[in-house]
Amino acid sequence: MNLFDVFTRRIAAALAALAERGALPKGLDLTRVVVEPPRDASHGDLATNAAMALAREAGMNPRQLADLIAAELANDADIAAVSVAGPGFINLTLRPAIFTAVLKSALDQGDAFGKGAAVALPRVNVEYVSANPTGPMHVGHGRGAVFGDALANLLAFAGRDVTREYYINDAGAQVDVLARSAFLRYREALGEDVGPIPEGLYPGDYLVPVGKVLAKAHGKALLTKPEADWLPLVRSFAIDAMMDMIREDLAALHVSHAVFFSERTLQDGPDGGAVAAAIAGLSVRGLIYEGRLPPPKGQKDEDWEDREQTLFRSTAFGDDVDRPLLKSDGGYTYFASDIAYHKSKFDRGFAEMIDIWGADHGGYIKRMQAAVKAITDGAGTLDIKLVQLVKLMRNGEPVKMSKRSGEFVTLREVIDEVGRDAVRFMMLFRKNDAPLEFDLAKVLEQSKDNPVFYVQYAHARCASVFRQAQEALPETLLDAASLAAANLSLLTDEGEIALIRLIAQYPRLIEQAAAAHEPHRVAFYLYDLAQGLHALWNKGKDAPQLRFVNHNQPELTQARLALVHAVRCVLASGLGILGVSSPDEMR
Repeated sequence: MNLFDVFTRRIAAALAALAERGALPKGLDLTRVVVEPPRDASHGDLATNAAMALAREAGMNPRQLADLIAAELANDADIAAVSVAGPGFINLTLRPAIFTAVLKSALDQGDAFGKGAAVALPRVNVEYVSANPTGPMHVGHGRGAVFGDALANLLAFAGRDVTREYYINDAGAQVDVLARSAFLRYREALGEDVGPIPEGLYPGDYLVPVGKVLAKAHGKALLTKPEADWLPLVRSFAIDAMMDMIREDLAALHVSHAVFFSERTLQDGPDGGAVAAAIAGLSVRGLIYEGRLPPPKGQKDEDWEDREQTLFRSTAFGDDVDRPLLKSDGGYTYFASDIAYHKSKFDRGFAEMIDIWGADHGGYIKRMQAAVKAITDGAGTLDIKLVQLVKLMRNGEPVKMSKRSGEFVTLREVIDEVGRDAVRFMMLFRKNDAPLEFDLAKVLEQSKDNPVFYVQYAHARCASVFRQAQEALPETLLDAASLAAANLSLLTDEGEIALIRLIAQYPRLIEQAAAAHEPHRVAFYLYDLAQGLHALWNKGKDAPQLRFVNHNQPELTQARLALVHAVRCVLASGLGILGVSSPDEMR
């Protein structure tokens, strides 16, 4: 039961009744009418902007229209009071019975409470991580991985058909550097003293085992071959080894992808493959031309060259400048490959695409969205979410780089130290485009200041309440059906009502977080729900009559246990979306 949808429909019915009586014009556009919690809880349970959204179309003063709508809503049996505030906000105070109905709905639905109805189309492609296969993942990659995975979980829970995809950047200069770095380790494995790792090669120890496997497989045979012969072989082997390592790191985070798409495949095939075909398709439509570009203002653009070159008319689709597709050596720019890649997504049936990128790619957004508009004739959409860097700390001090990577602390080292749950929750307890300081010591604290502990402890506390109830009141029925049949009208304490109100917000939260592509909203909500549960527990310590388990009042105890069970279900549901476990005990 989505309380906000229920009253959106009731407001629509009230407006229809007014129109039928001639008090309002018929056929008003209700798409901008929203029902939401009031900013100030003292104003009531719900608020709507209906009067302000419809005033101009209705030809009325917003306040006058608000009074008219309020008078009609006052006839609703589930509304205890209606008030008009400010320029025309309508605030509704609901009768307790409606919250009892919401709680019963949550109990009946259990883990499915808040889940959206299945939506077949459009299918959604969420591409995330897509780290260059040149070494182990660092903490910044981990934030993108967690964000993308949680977003995919959220969209799926909201009813969307989601495919999780990883784009393997296995074409270009960086994988040739990887191959040369692996070849150096191959020589080292054969007993050669290679000395310090030369500037420009990857220095991490993670390539040592790659060199050893190459030495075992080929002996000294590669040493006598020219680079043109050994480089493709070593490159392919090293990329596979790096992707195996990346998959293992992702698995440690419980992140998985349905599709691993190779950039190199876009350029394979006759006449330049999919990249050439995509450019040809744009050319037929007059969107490709030969011209010169002015130098970029105030920022570096790796694709800019002062010469006549092949350009895409991205300005026709909202970009700031047209973009080059071919480099001076005749090779494709990264942008050309990205055009072909996103065309592939659209051709595979994904009209809605979401890319998760690092913050350093912000200048690339307009051109890519312009390209998607062009290659899909406006039928496809691309939302790009930037993920800010993570500053790794320990007790307030920056953490030094890892010997294994040679450049940074690896994601796997962080997971091994603090655990998957802490990494995932804390990566999501900030908006994706906000900087994040991740303190390895603080995320292990057992306190309210550690959000992951605080939320998981709330779930464990719910489980503890049920263990206590089973021991103290063995005759009380605690199965889901019995709890749903409890006399929920006995829940009248303000703390209990506050918890039910929070539970009532969960379906709307899921709907809005999914629409905005913002899984951090789920993490924030869970913290608020945990806070409400802990606050009610603490009240029971000081006032025994408010305790969840009361030997002398079995009927009230069962109602309170029903509330605790609903909180437990919502906590487990939200933590599941975030990819975080729901422990029944904390140690």
